[in-house]
Amino acid sequence: MLEDVRFILRDVLGEPETYDDVLEGAAAVCRELLAPLNAPGDAEGATFVDGAVRTPAGFREAYATFARDGWVGLTAAEEHGGAALPHVVGSVLEELTCAANLSFATYAGLTAGAYRAVLLHGDAEQQARLLPPLAAGTSTGTMCLTEAHAGTDLGLIRTRAEPTGDGRYRLSGQKIFITAGEHDLTEDILHLVLARLPDAPAGTRGISLFAVPRRLEDGSRNGVTCVSLEHKMGIRASATCTLAFEGALGELVGEPHRGMRAMFTMMNAARLGVGIQGLALAQAAYERAADYARTRLQGRSLAGPARPDLEADPIIVHPDIRRTLLRIRSQVEGGRALALWVSAELDRSEHGDAAAADLVALMTPIVKAGLTDLGSEATNLALGVFGGHGYIRETGMEQLVRDARIAQIYEGTNAVQALDLVGRKLPEGAGRLLRRFFHPSAALLSEAVGDERIADVAIPAQAALERLRRATLWLADHAPADPEEAGAAATEYLRLFHLTAVGVLWVRMARAAVERDDAFGAVKLQTAQFYAARILPETAGLVRQVTAGKATLMAPDAASF
Repeated sequence: MLEDVRFILRDVLGEPETYDDVLEGAAAVCRELLAPLNAPGDAEGATFVDGAVRTPAGFREAYATFARDGWVGLTAAEEHGGAALPHVVGSVLEELTCAANLSFATYAGLTAGAYRAVLLHGDAEQQARLLPPLAAGTSTGTMCLTEAHAGTDLGLIRTRAEPTGDGRYRLSGQKIFITAGEHDLTEDILHLVLARLPDAPAGTRGISLFAVPRRLEDGSRNGVTCVSLEHKMGIRASATCTLAFEGALGELVGEPHRGMRAMFTMMNAARLGVGIQGLALAQAAYERAADYARTRLQGRSLAGPARPDLEADPIIVHPDIRRTLLRIRSQVEGGRALALWVSAELDRSEHGDAAAADLVALMTPIVKAGLTDLGSEATNLALGVFGGHGYIRETGMEQLVRDARIAQIYEGTNAVQALDLVGRKLPEGAGRLLRRFFHPSAALLSEAVGDERIADVAIPAQAALERLRRATLWLADHAPADPEEAGAAATEYLRLFHLTAVGVLWVRMARAAVERDDAFGAVKLQTAQFYAARILPETAGLVRQVTAGKATLMAPDAASF
């Protein structure tokens, strides 16, 4: 994987530094410290006894080492004790940790988002006080949005924040599905909580953001308690909590009634991170399936025995096994290029590049939904490579399937991501965000189709881009007059956009691969050719689905379901 990362950073994205020492160190930590805890942690799970949450055996010691060695604060600013490395490096670390042990990764996963929310929306005093513990990993961060009656509709939340008269607030209410809401890894937890002030207007315009610590300045417990742990399908070692805020002391972050703006800073960071979770599990599934296919003896090659010295051939000789592995591999390697490209653009946006900021805004829902869909698809496909052995616990494949499923749901379901894409991102600035993708992509492909070395990759990608353009124009014509048309087309449109964007990146990778003239480049080109021949044709069906209209979805009466 790291060779692929270096290829993307150096040869495709033109990054000046590939951070080899840092990434090698991260890979070693994940391999030696985190991966061995994955299956035992899943079997034991997080537990809730007498009001206390306990992580599985080994997690506390592993987290202490992980934080002590600076991995939690890898991208945090130096003035807060971080290493100040770019987001693109943080994304690689995130993939490595999630591939090794997704449950463990969730405890630190939202900390970076909490850090970023306070950094961009807190005042100078709050930054100086709240950010160093997050960067050091002595405190973790949470994102407390969801309430049982409201779900995704945050305008319905009821948690209240009453001023105390000394600049602080007492929060009362209950939040559900809070990842790492309570645990035994750190002394403190910083909860970022959405709540309403007494004079708040209705809806999302009346929501404010508050920082609520688990412990107060004197070391006593704040009025935040874990009511229960969810009993989940996957990520069982991650504590997903229901939290009760009972007069908990907190402080306002940002302006009153502008909490959604601040929270979206954290949510967007989390959405990129969740996309990488899907990518990571797809990579882990591919590695296990490929290793198994090379060693599992069963049947003979359709072309005649490939290994006559053995009682059967390795199953890697069978076309359908190769189709499965290449389907996963081509999407994983393309998805990694997508994630690192957007991460690099995020770094540029934080240095004042407005075009990069537009591109990140456009691509965030595509990364989140596209890569988490990939995670679920790839883990299921890879399980099938093992046959019946994949369905039993010993191989670890069924855990990957269970762990992958949640990523399509949390931080905004993938359906919500699709609605965000077609409802907000497409019309923003009269299509300004779209132009950040379409114009450079069209220019790249126009040049690439004339290069005979990569024309078999570039021509299908150009056709996919044209299909995406047609689907976009159809939405622009139909959605403004009828929002249900946008809703009916949204999921297929996002899938079309994701496949096309990855196709464009495969052209960039193919161009870089042929310049290498080595074995790595040859394999990379073969993978690009598979994606172009076997994955990009799916865009033809997707554009037909997008433009089919809402009638077949909305015609049946609700009672008929």
